[in-house]
Amino acid sequence: MTKFTDLNLNPKVLKAIEEAGYESPTPIQAGAIPAALEGRDVLGIAQTGTGKTASFTLPMITRLARGRARARMPRSLVLCPTRELAAQVAENFDTYAKHVKLTKALLIGGVSFKEQDAAIDRGVDVLIATPGRLLDHFERGKLLLTGIEIMVVDEADRMLDMGFIPDIERIFSLTPFTRQTLFFSATMAPEIERITNTFLSGPERVEIARQATTSETIEQAVVMFKASRKDREGSEKRRVLRELINQEGEAVKNAIIFCNRKTDVDIVAKSLKKYGYDAAPIHGDLDQSQRTKTLDGFRDGTLKILVASDVAARGLDVPSVSHVFNFDVPGHAEDYVHRIGRTGRAGRNGKAITLCSPRDEKALDAVEGLVQKEITRLDNPVKPTPRKTATKEDATSDKPKPARRSRSKTTAAKSEEPPVKAAAQTTEQQPQQAQEKPQRQAEKPADDTNKSGKSRSRGRRDDRRDDKVVGMGDHMPSFIALSFDERRAS
Repeated sequence: MTKFTDLNLNPKVLKAIEEAGYESPTPIQAGAIPAALEGRDVLGIAQTGTGKTASFTLPMITRLARGRARARMPRSLVLCPTRELAAQVAENFDTYAKHVKLTKALLIGGVSFKEQDAAIDRGVDVLIATPGRLLDHFERGKLLLTGIEIMVVDEADRMLDMGFIPDIERIFSLTPFTRQTLFFSATMAPEIERITNTFLSGPERVEIARQATTSETIEQAVVMFKASRKDREGSEKRRVLRELINQEGEAVKNAIIFCNRKTDVDIVAKSLKKYGYDAAPIHGDLDQSQRTKTLDGFRDGTLKILVASDVAARGLDVPSVSHVFNFDVPGHAEDYVHRIGRTGRAGRNGKAITLCSPRDEKALDAVEGLVQKEITRLDNPVKPTPRKTATKEDATSDKPKPARRSRSKTTAAKSEEPPVKAAAQTTEQQPQQAQEKPQRQAEKPADDTNKSGKSRSRGRRDDRRDDKVVGMGDHMPSFIALSFDERRAS
């Protein structure tokens, strides 16, 4: 087995490696370090968590140990897609270069320009930066890239996803043609392939794993979720997430929950805290100091659950992450590999569970096509409530509901009573009405109407009608009455 002592590294670097507790290099390190020490360009393709950072940091320190930096002209440049990844590279540099007198500067957003300018003015051997902040310093005239000897592009495929490729191409054009380029990526999209063909010269290709493969130490599962109503999807989905965490129980030492949208990151974190879970959010809109504080808490174990956007899918090196929960299926299948790669690192076992709603099924198919395996389906831990089941049975039952029967009986009882009383009253008053009937007919012969209010005289001959107009009211105009008088006269 290859050891670090076989790689021709600087003795002071080997001492730092030994103090860090490492003895044998990972496959990507064993393949990339010898070529990098020879000054050749390197194209490294390996899945996340395989030790790519040390594969370019160690040879860089060895080569830069001979020489001295000049003001505003860094000797090497490391480009990272996110602040967190850049900060992690800086930490690794401090670990491996602690016995070598080399200086570094970290250029990321959310930090004062004044402090960064002061570090650049003193001269740095290693400049670690995100593309946007690097170009900001260059355009302000505070930085020259003509002294770059070694240039590293880390997580190039993530650069592509975040739209940094035009910035990368511009930065390449600002560096010397004679530079050494170390290019690392987890996948090789066509655009990444084009850049490597343009800016790398006869690179040593080191490909450790099949593109977009997942670690065999990660147990993967998916829960197919369908909300009862569209407006309840968010709350019901968060409930399923809580039940999944509860099912895992003590096995959840710490976990990362990934969401596709920043707004969902905040909502899920707030919901978990409301129900007593130790959780905190992290995404690109948060202040850098808050992001750093949250990550530090997650690394040292004071924070158990980290709710994150894809800003934390790359470069977050916490070896003991036990679980990854995908609150959403990622829109890009490659992001699934990087998300679940936060667990099962360095040979440890891990578990990744994904929630999939009906609209995410196409994205899930793309993920399964990329990793070339079918992800195990799990039952939804949230069972339908008895109330919902009873409602469904009631809707399909042919029998009337008890409440409706009782109301019908009551209504019938009330409706039957008045007719009986009315009938009795009619029977008692019948002789009297029989006596009064001829008299009423004599006094008001035209008032002969039925119970509905309609006149019984409709359809009779005109000679049977009396002089009074029925149904017109007291406000009848005089000219209308005149027409009836003319008709009677004729």
